[in-house]
Amino acid sequence: MSTGAIVALVIGAVVLIALIAIVAAEARRRRRDSRREQARELRKDAERHGVRAERQRAEADESAARVKQAEGEAEEKAAQARRERALAEQRANVAGRQERFARDRHDAARSVDPDVDDDTEDRQQPATSRSD
Repeated sequence: MSTGAIVALVIGAVVLIALIAIVAAEARRRRRDSRREQARELRKDAERHGVRAERQRAEADESAARVKQAEGEAEEKAAQARRERALAEQRANVAGRQERFARDRHDAARSVDPDVDDDTEDRQQPATSRSD
């Protein structure tokens, strides 16, 4: 083989190795760019999910606050109802005592009234018992 052929083969081999190195570098750059793009998409997706999660958290917090407020209002209404029930029972007891007192006073008045006889008293008794 001549020296020119050997030099041509060496130059060809160097050019081939250089081309292979360039192609390999370009492939690495493309893979790296592809991975960067994939990472960018994943970050965007994560951000969208994060924003959605924050919005849902805010809605859940608002809902919990409304529920808590409604529970507080319900407890307040229940307490008011208990107070009103106790007051009504107290008033009923007072009214019952006053009715008994009035009945006792009527009985006392009949017993001391000289114009009331036993027949009149018997006629008044059924009327009183009917009004109970």
